[in-house]
Amino acid sequence: MIDGLGLESVYGETLGRIKGQGGAKAELGIAALMWISYSERPLKADELCHALAVEIGSPNLNTDNVPSIGIVLTCCQGLVAVDKEASTVRLIHFTLQGYLRARPELFGTVHSTMAETCLSYLNSQQVRALSTSPAPDLQGTPFLEYSSLYWGVHAKEDLSDCAKLLASKLFDDYDSHISIRTFLKAQEGWSYGIDFDKPHLMSGLHCASLFGIAEIVSGLIEVEGCDINQRDCVDHTPLVWAAFRGHERVVEILLKRGDVDPDKPGELGQTPLWGAAWNGDERMMKMLLERDEVNPDKADNNGRTPLWCASLKGHEGVVKMLLERDEVNPDKPDSGGETPLLDAALNGHAGVVKMLLERDEVNPDQADNEGRTPLWFASLQGREGVVKMLLERDEVNPDKPGNEGRTPLSCASLIGHEGVVKMLLKQDGVNPDQADNEGRTPLWCASLKGHEGVVKMLLERDEVNPEQPDNDGETPLLEAAANGHQGVVKMLLERDGVNPDHADNGGRTPLCCASCSGHEGVVKMLLERDGVKPDLADNKGQTPLCCASGGGHEGVVKMLLERDGVNPNLADNNGRTPLWCASCGGHEGVVKMLLERHEVNPEQPDNDGETPLLEAAANGHQGVVKMLLERDGVNPVKIPEGSIPDR
Repeated sequence: MIDGLGLESVYGETLGRIKGQGGAKAELGIAALMWISYSERPLKADELCHALAVEIGSPNLNTDNVPSIGIVLTCCQGLVAVDKEASTVRLIHFTLQGYLRARPELFGTVHSTMAETCLSYLNSQQVRALSTSPAPDLQGTPFLEYSSLYWGVHAKEDLSDCAKLLASKLFDDYDSHISIRTFLKAQEGWSYGIDFDKPHLMSGLHCASLFGIAEIVSGLIEVEGCDINQRDCVDHTPLVWAAFRGHERVVEILLKRGDVDPDKPGELGQTPLWGAAWNGDERMMKMLLERDEVNPDKADNNGRTPLWCASLKGHEGVVKMLLERDEVNPDKPDSGGETPLLDAALNGHAGVVKMLLERDEVNPDQADNEGRTPLWFASLQGREGVVKMLLERDEVNPDKPGNEGRTPLSCASLIGHEGVVKMLLKQDGVNPDQADNEGRTPLWCASLKGHEGVVKMLLERDEVNPEQPDNDGETPLLEAAANGHQGVVKMLLERDGVNPDHADNGGRTPLCCASCSGHEGVVKMLLERDGVKPDLADNKGQTPLCCASGGGHEGVVKMLLERDGVNPNLADNNGRTPLWCASCGGHEGVVKMLLERHEVNPEQPDNDGETPLLEAAANGHQGVVKMLLERDGVNPVKIPEGSIPDR
């Protein structure tokens, strides 16, 4: 095994061999390593080959220069491989990228070279000639997408004079260039709403601001006729793009222009300040807030203010800056009724919650349109520190339900947040047995999910009814049994007054539900309880044995068959016996156990006249068919022709 130092030695020797090839081969190998090491995403093989063929500054793409991927791999002397599944090229080992990036002298001016290559490709006659119709033929230009999406990323890292000239050329007719459409279509989340028939999609200034290329922005805003407040196809101004992408230097340059509108919103009504607040960029916030025209409380189309955004994201410094402004309403809800406090509580941003609670205008119990309070959300998410702060406020109702009737305690119980449950149970006014609109109590919720610690705390409260069913008649025990939560089942069975045979509205008992799901441990516990009827059928006539047989749960079937009082041949309302169900599902082990019981009629049909043999044959279960045919008295006549195996 080669260690880190050993790998470095191997890499060094291999690079020596690459350079030792001399001439074009050496240049090709080094260039390929550069692109693979510094590209913004993995390159496909044809993308890499076309990138390597570009002659910077040339107006034409010479396809004769495009190397085959085989030649590229040879020139790289084994340091590069092709991922066959993704068709992308990669370095042979993950440590190689770190090795290469630690030696920038290998490649020279990496990012400026990559930017110049991308821009030369985009400026070529072949690319410029491409149609901007909805479905242009891009077969011959595989490097188009990468160049369109990432030339600006590389240019921002290192902008050369050559790249500036090439960018200027690209921007000459940017609106009609295929690259702008390629770029826009690749933007997830908003490209679907773009009208590509608009006469103006995006200017060079928008593009440079989006990428954050300050030097190009400085030059473009000095061009005569430049409209610094122009909106592009998604209604963004250059300032909005720069703010949302966090390009402080570009924001600073744009704000120095006296004719810039620093408060002009973009898509969805979001202003530059909104974008800075979302990103938590305090320096940019300071620049924008120094402008008198900027409204620090301006909401977007969904009613979300910069303070709302910063609170949601937990940007304490930004929240502090905004709360110092008299114009800012610290309790302003969005269109869904969610306040800054609610969203800070939801996401557990304790520092922001503390700042907001110190404001007199803030209502700590303000609910959203669904009736959910900050405490409700903090309890649901298990934000113990936030819950503690909220419970210390007299105005907060610790038992306030949402519109669906679910209380903070129910929320915390459902998710299993023991610390929150403990705090809430100590509060006066909290009803530990309060059911929601579906009749589900905190105990019901905790039992459903198997949260033993929460169940234990709730069962210690005298007010809690351990048998209280929901609107469907399902008790906590039934839910715990159905989901195989043995620890919870054990605790509930130890409580006086709990009926282990309590059926829901469909007549299903805890034993029936546990049997259907094959929870052997739960079935064993229930069968050990005196009074449990092991053959009690639900409203469809299905017994625990019938359910277990249909599911192929051999361990459960074995336990049930060992119990007195279980009829192994009892049919449901459709006439389907346990054997019929097991045969239909092809469960050979269950069929074998049932056929060993003399009470079982292997020929008993259902209400449609279909026998176990017919069901097994129809579903292609040869093993079951063979077992049934070996039983005396089984008539194979009704079997579909060709489905009977050799006897």
